[in-house]
Amino acid sequence: MEGIVLALFVCLILALVTKRYSLPPIPFYILGGILIGKSGLALVTSDEISHFFAQMGLIFLLFFMGLELRLDRIVQNPTVVVTSGIIELTIDMGVGFVAAYLLGFSLMDSFVIASAFYVTSTALAITSLIENRKLMMREAETIIWLMVFDDLVLIIILAVLAAANQNIIFLFLKIAAALAIMYYLAKYGKEFMVGILDRSDELPLLFTFGAVLTTASFAMYVGIPETLLVIALGIALGTTDPDAFEQHARPFRDVFLVVFFVFFGVTVDLTGQMDFFVVGIICLLAILSKMFSGFLIGLFVHGSALSGIEIGGSIIARGEFSIALASLYGSPPVAAIIAVMVVVTSIVGSFTAKYTGRLRRWMSSPGRRAAHRRVH
Repeated sequence: MEGIVLALFVCLILALVTKRYSLPPIPFYILGGILIGKSGLALVTSDEISHFFAQMGLIFLLFFMGLELRLDRIVQNPTVVVTSGIIELTIDMGVGFVAAYLLGFSLMDSFVIASAFYVTSTALAITSLIENRKLMMREAETIIWLMVFDDLVLIIILAVLAAANQNIIFLFLKIAAALAIMYYLAKYGKEFMVGILDRSDELPLLFTFGAVLTTASFAMYVGIPETLLVIALGIALGTTDPDAFEQHARPFRDVFLVVFFVFFGVTVDLTGQMDFFVVGIICLLAILSKMFSGFLIGLFVHGSALSGIEIGGSIIARGEFSIALASLYGSPPVAAIIAVMVVVTSIVGSFTAKYTGRLRRWMSSPGRRAAHRRVH
């Protein structure tokens, strides 16, 4: 219990510091965990209680992902979503997988690294757009579409990884049955749920918390990955009153998710046989691949290299979902590499997202354009 108290105190200090200086919080939570964990001062170790809290953070993160995934948005502008999404997926997933495999990782580890390599941090990307006052830019909409596409691909990745050691047909039959039940409950229980959510007492909080935990427990009981079923719950409840569910689930997500990041850092082992050359290559490619895929998206979607710079600089940061993949399916060496990659790309991405405007102005300056014409 002392470890939990110390970890929560570290969380509080880091939250105050990151909010005060407008820093991306996720890498600092991980670094805080590394500092007090097995790779640092060894003041805190992971136990059943901390594991439970961390699992709650992961479950509520995925529940929120389901709530925010509006499939009808894709129908509104399918060309932009599919074009930009496929470019990013092909380049980032491909570069991540090939690099990991050539660096000596197994096929499974390479796939986990490539998946974490690909998925942009939705929280950091959207927060950067808001804090840097870029939501009105035309590239902002494309970045948001990319986040939607990333979420859809992430669901497929989780399904593939979950089915690795199971009978695929039987697993998907169970998932289909569970989804049918959720759809039925969401459709015919909508009035009942909205009535509960409109109350001003503690019942909406208890209902939301109970629904998420019951779904996760049911998934474990029937042998379905709770990650998939919790996402499906979010999608189903998103058809009722998603704003109310987000409001009542946010306190649980915010508290448990911070604990999840800190205790992920606690369990990361950087003292073992980590090849820092390999880590450096992965981090460098993680930055360059996003810049390149963003550049191509700018050209194909907006017809502008300058738009590509804006998009690429805004999607560099990896975060919550990369850590989730590492926590669920990464071996200790892979989890350590992903942790370092998330820290590096989050910090670099926060700066690139902030200063892409200056780079665009420099690239479009008359002197720069004249020099470009002379070269060509």
